[in-house]
Amino acid sequence: MATIRVGLLGYGGLGQAAARMLAVKKQMILVAAADSKGYAYHPEGLDAARLSLAVSRHGSVGYDPAVGVPADAPIQALLEQQVPADGYFLALPNLPNTFMASVARTFITSGWRGVLVDAIKRTSAVEQLLTLAPDLQRAGITYVTGCGATPGLLTAAAALAAQSFSEVLSVQITFGVGIANWEAYRSTVREDIAHLEGYSVERARAMSDAQVSELLDRTGGLLTLEKMEHADDILLELAGICGRERVSVGGVVDTRNPQKPLSTNVRVTGRTFEGKTSTHTFTLGDETSMAANVCGPALGYLKAGIEMHRRGHHGIWSSAELMPRFVG
Repeated sequence: MATIRVGLLGYGGLGQAAARMLAVKKQMILVAAADSKGYAYHPEGLDAARLSLAVSRHGSVGYDPAVGVPADAPIQALLEQQVPADGYFLALPNLPNTFMASVARTFITSGWRGVLVDAIKRTSAVEQLLTLAPDLQRAGITYVTGCGATPGLLTAAAALAAQSFSEVLSVQITFGVGIANWEAYRSTVREDIAHLEGYSVERARAMSDAQVSELLDRTGGLLTLEKMEHADDILLELAGICGRERVSVGGVVDTRNPQKPLSTNVRVTGRTFEGKTSTHTFTLGDETSMAANVCGPALGYLKAGIEMHRRGHHGIWSSAELMPRFVG
């Protein structure tokens, strides 16, 4: 496969982590990046460290003095440049809950053809994307949704583990996330806060940094999340693994410590062909960071999407329906 030219939408914590990961990949090259205030593009590749410096100093990749362009509507402006990117990783917060679907519509109407992957988390957001399937197909876009850690890596593991059962009785996903400084992942933390009892996407989005800090002070920096509206359920249901009511997702996010508060795993319990009940467990190593577990699979699914797109397959798929490809 020829070198894959990659664009990143979003250059916060996840976007910057993806850029650093791309810098060591031989099969992919970062050629475009955009955030809320601008974009950067270079056909020979972008320097991740330089873009991060522009963000830390001026608040946007658009202020990189060599390749940056400030813009009020950066995604639209980037697409208007007809940048030859094979695919984009949408490392964007889904705030508001309609945002990811609106980004997909922007690509559909732009005339761009290629591959999009996201690391979206909410069931209702995936449902919105699924309604765009005919439009994505007509536009010549291959879209793969739910491609992070969960949904994503653990969803695929659950789909694989289900193969040895005659019936899947339950899928239980538990995650532990440790980050040294929540401000490096402001949008991700707000998305998690939106899952807390008494909060909503709208309320979390409207919170100031000071209000987020106050909440974290009250919880000792921990966000304990239970029975989340998490897209693993709809993805496993669509893949025919089990009904969404049999899927549960929860975990703990420590916003002050890079060490995970608990191990991340998926437990798939099912009825065997011999009539017994058994459980398969897949556990992620505690040494791998949240960013690695999200960005690595996202790039692997991007490569799988590129293979499908080059064969003429357009529309929308999920991480429960495809296997990611290793990116060397």
